[in-house]
Amino acid sequence: MNAGQLAALVAAGFFAVLACVAIFVLIRLARLMSAVTGMVTEYRDRADLLIEQAQEAVDRTNAQLARTDAITASMDQVTANMAELSGHVSALAGLARAISSAAAAPLTGMSALVFGLRRATAVRRSLQVAAVAERLPEPPARVAIGGPMVHPVSRASRQRPGRTVSRP
Repeated sequence: MNAGQLAALVAAGFFAVLACVAIFVLIRLARLMSAVTGMVTEYRDRADLLIEQAQEAVDRTNAQLARTDAITASMDQVTANMAELSGHVSALAGLARAISSAAAAPLTGMSALVFGLRRATAVRRSLQVAAVAERLPEPPARVAIGGPMVHPVSRASRQRPGRTVSRP
């Protein structure tokens, strides 16, 4: 064997080893590609499931927002009705004050008249009692164990005018 043939044989050996290494790498790469394909498929399925769940959450949120909008519109209507009612009440407040003052004025006058009559009657009675006490002669003082006894009429004459006298 000459040097050219030996070089061709070495080159053929290296080529065979290189071809085996390339086949081994391709087989490993094929396994890697199939594993990556399986993972991508699994991630895609999970992503689809997550997207569906997110869409359901968005749909529920939209439904709640629609309900909230309806409630807010209802509350706006209630607020407007309350403002209108407040206006009516404030308009009627002046009328209520006028009616109450018109109704209270006769009652106040009547109560003042009744008070005056009671006062005049009390003063007249006290003056009558004083006049009767002046007309009666005062009996002589009797001595009792605790001191002199006083006639009840003389006690009444010492009362100030305007006070009612209670007789025992």
